[in-house]
Amino acid sequence: MGREQEEGPLEIALVGDLTDNEGELTEKLLDVPPGGECTLYFDSPGGSPYCAISLMTLIRLRGLRATGIVTGECSSAALWPFAACVRRLVTPYSVLLFHPMKWQSEEHVRLAEAAEWARHFGTLENEMDQLLADLFGIASAEMQKWISPGRYVSGRELAEAGLAEIIQLKPPVAAQAHAGRNGSAQKKPARATR
Repeated sequence: MGREQEEGPLEIALVGDLTDNEGELTEKLLDVPPGGECTLYFDSPGGSPYCAISLMTLIRLRGLRATGIVTGECSSAALWPFAACVRRLVTPYSVLLFHPMKWQSEEHVRLAEAAEWARHFGTLENEMDQLLADLFGIASAEMQKWISPGRYVSGRELAEAGLAEIIQLKPPVAAQAHAGRNGSAQKKPARATR
């Protein structure tokens, strides 16, 4: 009997900069059998666009039935693996930042190399914006309203746009029952009797 049948779908946390955790995240996605289920929890400001492409590609090419849940932030490069999920869940407090790609280099490069990078960067940005719209299943023009010049989108807004399901954060029944046993639930005031 496989791990998925014994314990349920593998749970993977995508927390912090994706690029810093790319090796570990790749390994965890490869632990999910092709066509298998997993749950991805997002609280990430993003990372490298190449890391985003790689994680999204693993999810799609391996046919993973991933459920993505934004527990905090899902911004920038983290949007591509989230959009690749077959089911997307957000809370009213989830935050997603859509923005144009940013170019950063700490290397000293020659003019010809910089010109080639600028050409490549422009092409990559256009293709990734279109890919994100395709993954979310909306028109590119609609996606551009969030990407350019850049916009923070709440979980509620994403759900209203039909791109995710909203989950309300209500205490579980067990927590409510526990609160009642410990006297933390509101009690009726005592009445004086004669």
